[in-house]
Amino acid sequence: MEPAILIITLACGMLVSRVGLPPLIGYLVAGFVLFLFGIDESSLPLLEQLAELGVTLLLFAIGLKLDIRSLFKAEVWAGSSLHMMGSMLFFIPLLKLLGMIGLDQLTGLDFNQLALLAFALSFSSTIFAVKVLEDKGDMQSLYGRVAIGILIMQDIFAVAFLTISKGDIPSVWAFGLLLLPFAKPLIYKAFDRVGHGELLVLFGLVMALVLGGWLFEAVGLKPDLGALIIGILLAGHPKSSELAKSLFYFKELFLVAFFLTVGLNGLPSMSDIGLATILVLVIPLKIGLFLYLLTRFKLRSRTSLMTSFNLGNYSEFGLIVAAVATSKGWLPPQWMVILAVALSISFLLAAPLNAISSRLYQKYQGRLQQLEKHPLHPEDRQIPVGNPRFLILGMGRIGSGAYDELAAKFDGEILGIEHKQDLVDYHQGLGRHVVQGDASDTDFWEKLEHAPNLELVLLAMPHHIGNLFAAEQLRRLDYKGKLSAIVQYTEDGESLKESGVHSIYNLYEAAGAGFVDHVVNDLLPESHVARSNAEEIKNKG
Repeated sequence: MEPAILIITLACGMLVSRVGLPPLIGYLVAGFVLFLFGIDESSLPLLEQLAELGVTLLLFAIGLKLDIRSLFKAEVWAGSSLHMMGSMLFFIPLLKLLGMIGLDQLTGLDFNQLALLAFALSFSSTIFAVKVLEDKGDMQSLYGRVAIGILIMQDIFAVAFLTISKGDIPSVWAFGLLLLPFAKPLIYKAFDRVGHGELLVLFGLVMALVLGGWLFEAVGLKPDLGALIIGILLAGHPKSSELAKSLFYFKELFLVAFFLTVGLNGLPSMSDIGLATILVLVIPLKIGLFLYLLTRFKLRSRTSLMTSFNLGNYSEFGLIVAAVATSKGWLPPQWMVILAVALSISFLLAAPLNAISSRLYQKYQGRLQQLEKHPLHPEDRQIPVGNPRFLILGMGRIGSGAYDELAAKFDGEILGIEHKQDLVDYHQGLGRHVVQGDASDTDFWEKLEHAPNLELVLLAMPHHIGNLFAAEQLRRLDYKGKLSAIVQYTEDGESLKESGVHSIYNLYEAAGAGFVDHVVNDLLPESHVARSNAEEIKNKG
């Protein structure tokens, strides 16, 4: 049956992807289909082990991307904590009421079991949110960063539950793990030397599964907690992002096994589907609570609404919590199936809702702005641009060089835009007029003040998609001045020209010309250069 398992899983994943939904819904459906063919979790012990690896690598990947400082922002740590408490205070009486009116799945559940279910239902999906943000190009937007921060806080709450649920008293040797930060220089040295190929992948697996999972389990702690902590330990390394990308497909493949095991728990009955539907119908209240809380932390109503829609679903971590609870006998096994169905339906609704979120904001902008608290959050106020003649989007090496050349050759104010605050501080320290903003973010263009005398915009961001997006936004805003952009590949220049860019600067072609000029000036004798010039003049004559 092994070939059939792979074929059914692939087919379900592809069918779901074709309608614009996360493939994980297809994997859940594949689990239900396999159960119909008489396959259950007990007949596939390897699948359960792969599922555990998927969860461990998921937490390791979260740790690799975690900026601890982002969690200390009030809208993140307080917003996530208050929302979780509010959700539980809502869900516990709701579930109790549903049990009292006769829903069999809830009849007879005690307070602790209801609290467990409320806890699982309070989470939002990390996988879904990241996919939506990546598809929109809004990972670095303020609302995207707030959403990811809240999700990470929720993940930390889940890991704390998983650790406590282990039930064993940790060994006295667990205190030795406090010495791990002192091993950081040694670990980083190994990280530097593994290169960029298969050794990097192997290094990541050893860090996640051995130093994280096995070592923590050996001292009586949850392996998932170890993976998260080791990921956080490596997050400050320059290659942490590369490592996360290298392990991405391992993590995704193992998580397929997790979603399959959920479906293999059994088929939902009509009453299970009905209860799951009721749970989905209360998601607007979950969204409303996020919206209210985030505006209390002085975020704009648009930022709050976009964040709330991004978090308006149920979570794979809720399934993980439920899986642990059912394995311990704390919840009936049917709740894995009910939560899986609720998760799937919530994605079905959340996908189109996120697609039209900007239009919904435009329609109800007046009412939503009444929720705002002033003065607005420092990161969510309008971006003051003054009255520049030149605008440079992206203040890396190329943007910085362009800024200095413009300053030397032309009169008029020059403004640089850079999304990294440390680079903004650096440029301001050198006397350059640079402000913080991300031109690849829809929020940036919503908050940008009008500049009536703008003559030239230079798109100097390192990624083609960002430059293309900025060009399209400038066209939408009816910008009449000149546009120039950098590209790495010739085909990128064509799409930029179609978006209204007037001149294209190919980095590789320009680098070749600059390299030859450097060689000629520094290494070839002056007489040889003069002779070459004379021959060139003669040939032209």
